[in-house]
Amino acid sequence: MARHSQALNAIAREAQVRLSEAHAAREQAYPLTRQIIHLCASAIRAAHRQEYDQSRSLLGQAKAHLDQVRIAVSEHLDLYHSGYVADAQKEYAEAWAILAFLSGTPLSGPGELGVETAPYLNGLAEAASELRRTILDALRRNDMAPCEQWMNTMDDVYSLLVTMDFPEAVTGGLRRTTDQLRGVLERTRGDLTMALRQHALERKLAEFQERVDKP
Repeated sequence: MARHSQALNAIAREAQVRLSEAHAAREQAYPLTRQIIHLCASAIRAAHRQEYDQSRSLLGQAKAHLDQVRIAVSEHLDLYHSGYVADAQKEYAEAWAILAFLSGTPLSGPGELGVETAPYLNGLAEAASELRRTILDALRRNDMAPCEQWMNTMDDVYSLLVTMDFPEAVTGGLRRTTDQLRGVLERTRGDLTMALRQHALERKLAEFQERVDKP
């Protein structure tokens, strides 16, 4: 019995040390992930305003925080794979994807960004959904030229995501995110089709009126 008590005391001491270390790592990492999400949201807004250099600067700050998070939880894989770290990586991937889509620059993969695959794919899906806002804003300005290209990007992202046939526990809920993108894609395609038809009709009416007005 005494031997068991001694073993339990040793286990308790080790558990106290490990849990104290994990708690300290979490206390360091969690506020950083909140800052990352805030910086990424600001970077997305800057990209929509076509302030691409500002967006990149904000994402540079977010990357520095991500590196700090990785160092803080490097000895605690359960924390690294926790929800708040994945959320920060997802927002970071989304912001970079939106910047690439809007600025016409190459799209970086998860390895280049230093994020895990599942958060990256979920971020990519949300970035594609965000293009609906971009398309609708362009339609309100009567700027049709880039809309079909953005629509094609949404289609390409969706086509990629539907090939990821893995359990939700592996993909971090990617199936649900992909289903949401499909709904956004269908609504946006309908809106764009109607706007293009309206635009074509207005152009034909204008051409007809121009012919009528000629002496």
